[in-house]
Amino acid sequence: MSELKELIEKYIELEDNFDEDSEEQAEELHELGHEIDHAVYHEEFTIVYNADTEDEEVVALIVSGEDDEHEEFFIPVYTSEEEAKKAIETFVEESGESNFAFDKAVGNAIVQAYAEDEEFLGLAIDAPQCDFVIFSENVHDCSE
Repeated sequence: MSELKELIEKYIELEDNFDEDSEEQAEELHELGHEIDHAVYHEEFTIVYNADTEDEEVVALIVSGEDDEHEEFFIPVYTSEEEAKKAIETFVEESGESNFAFDKAVGNAIVQAYAEDEEFLGLAIDAPQCDFVIFSENVHDCSE
């Protein structure tokens, strides 16, 4: 299991048991979130794309905008090839398309590739198995 996946599982567990009155828990959640931001920046992810399209379009998770004219989206990324394969099974079931493939990319490079797209929100990690998203503006490395 990747270190990032372990951090996310710990974050989700803390969030599920969060006590709003506990400053200690709030600080721990904040620090863990910041650690996740750094891990995503450096993590090599598996990304899924539709191999049937001419430009090998990356799979995106569409989120309707307020006015439904804009389709904001997250790019799903995976902490392992096994997670990507599980997602591809889901994509095949939902879309009927069957020619998906995957490649590797570092979190920061993915965010930078979509930085100019106003409708890009961020990364969805291990979706749909895990409902953890990180907004693009949070992906950073304090040492740079």
